[in-house]
Amino acid sequence: MSPPRHAVRRTLATAAALLVLAATAGCGGAATAGGDQVSELRYQGSVGQVTLPELAADLGYLGDVTLTWIGNVTGGPQDIQATATGQSDFGGAFNGAIVKLAAANAPITAVISYYGSDAQTFQGYYVLDGSPIRGPRDLIGKKVGMNTLGAHAEAVLKTWLARGGLTPAEIRQVELIALPPVNTEQSLRQQQIDVAVLGGVIRDKAVASGGIRTIVTDYELLGAFSGGTYVFRDDFIKRNPETVKAFVTGVGKAIEWARTQPRETVVARMRDIIGKRGRNEDPSLVAYWKSSGVAGRGGVIDEQEFGTWIDWLAAEGELRGDRPKPADLYTNRFNPFVDGGSA
Repeated sequence: MSPPRHAVRRTLATAAALLVLAATAGCGGAATAGGDQVSELRYQGSVGQVTLPELAADLGYLGDVTLTWIGNVTGGPQDIQATATGQSDFGGAFNGAIVKLAAANAPITAVISYYGSDAQTFQGYYVLDGSPIRGPRDLIGKKVGMNTLGAHAEAVLKTWLARGGLTPAEIRQVELIALPPVNTEQSLRQQQIDVAVLGGVIRDKAVASGGIRTIVTDYELLGAFSGGTYVFRDDFIKRNPETVKAFVTGVGKAIEWARTQPRETVVARMRDIIGKRGRNEDPSLVAYWKSSGVAGRGGVIDEQEFGTWIDWLAAEGELRGDRPKPADLYTNRFNPFVDGGSA
């Protein structure tokens, strides 16, 4: 069972307060001798998948910057919390989660988009073939499994339900359950949940197995958009601007490399990366890779990719006080692809 919504909000508020204290304490990565800028970036990876920074490093796009894997992420909010507390040097999450953390005065800034939805890569809301669920109203009283609460999957779902005419009281009757992505398909097939939110290669593998169908996708609902960004702490950016620029440039180049290469070439490269890093992983998921889904060239961030979720969070009562301004949450100044540029 998922925790009550008030408990989730209380936990987020407590975590945010701790993040502010930790981040302002000036935590940083492993610096080079003599006080030079950091050349090593600690990060969290994903089991059986290759992140864009990992791809960039393997392609030689990060220059002198190296990556140090410290474990695997359990969800976007956890990843950016680890960054804000100094456990990692960068992390990525749904832009709405970044809005909430920044609104709680955590000193973080988004620097480049890293995932999104397009015609090839998207998050879908899946039911079993025999399910009677067809539209928003059919979800009242039903269970929806997703990777984490308060992030992308919940925001898109509630947007769909609201557009379908459900009242706030009716939307609260839809039960949201947090499940690890690798277990969500199984939970649906065993009828422990009524709807499964599946994305990326996990979604493609589940669809290939048959027996499920979509009721809606985020791409159908919102069109092509970048949904999440990588963040650094503000103090880290101030001390290490060239490192951040090298990271953003490299990731941007990796996005464009993957966009322009044959899919088979990208899949083969990712499979090779998984084999070389020696984490005892099953590489079969990468065979289903289709695209990063990033909308902007080189991961350039569009203002509306934050504005949409600021509006949604405000309508949900998740923001206290004045709404944050999108321009205060992200920067494109490190991205050479901004304004049509190239790396």
